[in-house]
Amino acid sequence: MQPGSDRFHTGWRWPTLVGLGAALVLMPVGQPSRELRIPMPVAWYGSSKPVVVFGSGTLTMPNSTSRAITYDPDLAPIGAAMTATIIPTSEGSRAQLTVLGLLPNRSYAVAAYNNRCGPTAGASGVRFQNHPDPAATPSAPSINPRYANPDNEIWLDVRTDASGAGTGATTVPFVLTDRVPGSIVVHDQTHTPENAAQAGNLGARIACLTLSRR
Repeated sequence: MQPGSDRFHTGWRWPTLVGLGAALVLMPVGQPSRELRIPMPVAWYGSSKPVVVFGSGTLTMPNSTSRAITYDPDLAPIGAAMTATIIPTSEGSRAQLTVLGLLPNRSYAVAAYNNRCGPTAGASGVRFQNHPDPAATPSAPSINPRYANPDNEIWLDVRTDASGAGTGATTVPFVLTDRVPGSIVVHDQTHTPENAAQAGNLGARIACLTLSRR
C-alpha cells in the first residue's frame, strides 16, 4: 500500500437480507484478487451489530492516563495530535487517521493493533486481523501474507505535508462487531510492505493512539 493511499475494495458486496429471519450474509463477487489471501466467509450478524471505533489525543511520553503516546519523540514529537475513526459502510468499514505535528514531508507506516496503548511499545500486542493468524505472537508478529494483507488488517499509512499534517484512509471488506482494534500504531517504516517476502515488516513502533467503541 502506498503512503496515504485510499484503497477501495470491490470484491465483496454489503450483506443482503435473506429469508424471513432477515439474516445478513456476505456474498462473494468474482475471483479473489490475491490467491494467497484467505476467502471471506459468510458472516451472520445475530445480536451483534456493527460498531464505530474512535480515538483522539495529543502525544505524550508514556504514562498511565494518556490516550496518545510517543515512544520515539525524534520521529513522533511530543504535542503531535492524532485522530482516528473506523465506521461501518456499505462496502465494509471505512478507516481514517489524521495527524498534526509529525515530522514534515515524511511517510509513516500505520496499522491497527489488538490492544490499547501502554507504557511500552509492545503493549499494543499484535496487529488487528479480521481473521487472526494462529501463529502470531507479540514477539513474532504475523508475516504470513494469507493474514498479513490490507484486506484482513487495517493499514493507514500516512504522508505528512510541510506542516507535519496528513491523512491516511482505507476501506476494508469487513465490519467490526464483537472484536475491535484497541489502538492505532505508527511505525518508523515509510510504508507497509505488501509483497509476500516482507509482509508484516513495519519497523519499530514509535507512537500509539488508544481506540474506544462509540
